[in-house]
Amino acid sequence: MKNKRIIKKNFEFQEIIKQNHVLKNSSFVVYFQKTNEPKLEFGISVGKKIGNAVVRNQVKRQIRMQIFNLLPEFGALNFKIIIIARPVFLKTKYEQNNNELNKILTRIKKINN
Repeated sequence: MKNKRIIKKNFEFQEIIKQNHVLKNSSFVVYFQKTNEPKLEFGISVGKKIGNAVVRNQVKRQIRMQIFNLLPEFGALNFKIIIIARPVFLKTKYEQNNNELNKILTRIKKINN
């Protein structure tokens, strides 16, 4: 079954980034856009500064796993988000990166209310 929560198209990424609603911390830059549907849609971007294709794909898999673990808590948010990983992501542990993503999603949840 196809996952309909993932944003893949470039024009969708650009549309969300143009809104210029952004939250940042040491590991992530997150752009977000409010929608009418009560579900969280996300896209992940990892730049070439992070490493070669193997490393970038590994980072994307880790971020995707973190999001799927946080979906029971944040799945009903009516936002589209773009998550951009920073180079510090590789230097920190999985748990710390997970906490950083959790903090950003909590801030978005407060904006939603």
